[in-house]
Amino acid sequence: KMPSPKAKNNGGRSSGSPTMGAGGRYEFMSLSRAPPPHLLQRQGSDPTTARLRASESPTRRRGSASSTGTSPQLPEEDCMRLNPSLVGIALSSLLAVDLWLSKRLGVCACEDSSWGSVRPLMKLVEISGHGIPWLAGVLYCLYRSDSAAGQEVLLNLLIALLLDLVLVAAVKAIVRRRRPSHNRMDMFATFSVDRYSFPSGHATRAALCARFLLAHFVLAAPLRVLVFLWAIMVGLSRVLLGRHNVTDVAFGFGMGYCQYNLVEALWVSPVGLQGMLGLWN
Repeated sequence: KMPSPKAKNNGGRSSGSPTMGAGGRYEFMSLSRAPPPHLLQRQGSDPTTARLRASESPTRRRGSASSTGTSPQLPEEDCMRLNPSLVGIALSSLLAVDLWLSKRLGVCACEDSSWGSVRPLMKLVEISGHGIPWLAGVLYCLYRSDSAAGQEVLLNLLIALLLDLVLVAAVKAIVRRRRPSHNRMDMFATFSVDRYSFPSGHATRAALCARFLLAHFVLAAPLRVLVFLWAIMVGLSRVLLGRHNVTDVAFGFGMGYCQYNLVEALWVSPVGLQGMLGLWN
């Protein structure tokens, strides 16, 4: 007795099970060749589509990857750095804290800020640490001075100010760090390099001039305290006005402190100045 086709269809059909063909005859599907076209059309596909689906299946892809011995390449953005550098983590954390703290301390960046009423006073402190007033003042005092000792001190202060301008401009051009986003570019007498933030030229100049005045000028105790407080206020005003980040000012103070040591090592005496002028002529 032959089994009915319905019983075969209900029990599931394997690749070698008989199927009902045209004219009521049983046909057996071969394992080595593709199924007949009328069966593929009945399933809603054609031989080309079936082969493409088989090649795109996850099992086929995993098999091809294992057979070649290579793992599939992941996109670059999906890859994780499992062993980040300790120095990189420390620098990233320091930068994040620096930006956050600078944003919080920029209370005079605009007129509508929390301390916007103090902004004009901070701008006066800013002008007191600018390079142009210092250069103009030293040149005027050097012109009016009638003592050799005073001229020697003022001449070296002038050289120190020029050296500070050159070194700060060079570092800014190399680092190229942008100013804080909350800064307003309404500074007094700016140049092209002043669009960069690191280091703070006002901070370097304040530290350099404060050390120079305390070392080479005879000042009373209250004036010495005022000079020290002025240098601190100049650096603090840079952060309150939103001109610089905290690290810009901190590095500027350290750079100005070291610049004074360089000026002391290269101190120009009147005899040395006459010798340089003789060589120049």
